[in-house]
Amino acid sequence: MSTATEHAIGGAMPRQRRGLSAAMHDSWVVAKRNLRRMTRIPEIVVFGLMQPVMFVLLFSYVMGGAIKIPGADSSSHTYIQYLMAGIFAQTVTFATAGASAGIAEDMTKGLVDRFRSLPMARSAVLVGRTLADLVQTGFIVIVLGLVALLVGWRIHDGLLNGLAAFGLLLLFGYAFSWIGALIGLSVRSPEAATSAGLIWLFPLTFVSNAFVPVSSMPGWLQAVAYWNPFSATVQACRRLFGNQVGPVDSAWPMQHAALVSVLWSVVITAVFSWLAVRKYRSATA
Repeated sequence: MSTATEHAIGGAMPRQRRGLSAAMHDSWVVAKRNLRRMTRIPEIVVFGLMQPVMFVLLFSYVMGGAIKIPGADSSSHTYIQYLMAGIFAQTVTFATAGASAGIAEDMTKGLVDRFRSLPMARSAVLVGRTLADLVQTGFIVIVLGLVALLVGWRIHDGLLNGLAAFGLLLLFGYAFSWIGALIGLSVRSPEAATSAGLIWLFPLTFVSNAFVPVSSMPGWLQAVAYWNPFSATVQACRRLFGNQVGPVDSAWPMQHAALVSVLWSVVITAVFSWLAVRKYRSATA
């Protein structure tokens, strides 16, 4: 009797993992690999933090007194309450560029090909990467919140509502990381992935209520801004933080901002995760 047969009869033959639990385990292994990489290259986190901190300081101290919010005084202290929800939302969405560049780098270095040679779920590479990016984004948001407290921002509506707002932000950021994953799989270099991951985010964030009231925009642009998923997330966070400055816009997405934000996040995650996994399978076939 062969050794392999003896192991099979004795129950010592390792059983291949299958199903959802196997995919979750594989995703967690890939996520840990990416998190270790972040600790070994702390510049990734440091430079990811510098931009939102600069935005906070520039908008609050340089332009805060010049931007007028209807129904509120034009002081920089008032504007920082209005601003921070937009900065938080911008920070979690701009992490898309990092996800794009990271996946593109793994593709060009052949790491993905090595993953393919292992008995692991095809989706694990992307799920693990997006989970690691979510952890990094959460850390950056925490540090950014501490900086905001130093310049006068406050949560006025209780800790639980504040945590709910941060939860919405992370859900929104996770949805956008799947867009970054698709971009990273669709370009040929990390440099191109970084550019492609950022260029479309600027109109998305600025054609919104993040930095100025939507009422200050031309009429045709207001409808775009109201239905922008970024605007819904920002408005929902302002309410949960207790940072509502001035009247709330009467547009339906602004009146039901939390619901709209969650729906956008779920739809974006469902659509782009499916597209990204499909692209990954075709790219590594």
